[in-house]
Amino acid sequence: MSTDATRKSIFTAKPASPSRLADGVSDAIAAALVDGRIAPGEALPTEGEIAREFGVSKPIAREALRQLASAGLVFTQQGKVARAKALSGEPMERIYAYAVRSSLKRLQEANEMRRVIETGIARLAAERRDPEGIETMRRALADMQNGLGKPRDFTEADILFHLGLAMATGNAMIRIQMEGLRSVQREVSELFSRRSNRSEADWRATIERHRNILEAIAAGDADLADQRIREHFDAADIASFEVVDKLGGSEP
Repeated sequence: MSTDATRKSIFTAKPASPSRLADGVSDAIAAALVDGRIAPGEALPTEGEIAREFGVSKPIAREALRQLASAGLVFTQQGKVARAKALSGEPMERIYAYAVRSSLKRLQEANEMRRVIETGIARLAAERRDPEGIETMRRALADMQNGLGKPRDFTEADILFHLGLAMATGNAMIRIQMEGLRSVQREVSELFSRRSNRSEADWRATIERHRNILEAIAAGDADLADQRIREHFDAADIASFEVVDKLGGSEP
């Protein structure tokens, strides 16, 4: 990035007198990243340039970049300039993964959170019907069919379907949230795979529930989409209780 003093700044906000200067610097850089003024893969200014831009020391600039790296917004490597990363749910996915693996209670709470979030998503998806999201759901449904009896393949197809559901809203923040929930979906699927009595009919019933959700959304019927996603989670809750019973009950 040019060091020409006359170039236009990409940062629109400046830390006036924040309690922690690094927080103000990272906030301003994050705004540029999220707004697209710095594209994914693009190099950020050097620590020295950032320090001059904001009138802070290099250690403050370094701490700001460290905060952004922790948030998953930039990639840093020793001796090289930081580069922007595409906005994604990866940081949330890691946090949820730690939480749901800590106890069955946390996992049940996470699944309850999914129900609350995805019922709203299904309604919005039916209202907006973003073509890319609809196509992703169709592709995921085909993958689920091909993944019958193959837990890992079926799980990945299931995750893709729910990502497509989020994409169908046309809302980037909702897509990011769904990406963050992937670890919850994987953990639930692993628990379900412990059900020794899971039959082919169970697999096909899961596919049919997803097909019903897709059809309601593709038809633009928000009320039906809401009903179908609730039916899906009702069935998932029953299976969850079966798994918890087999594993000896919910942990505190």
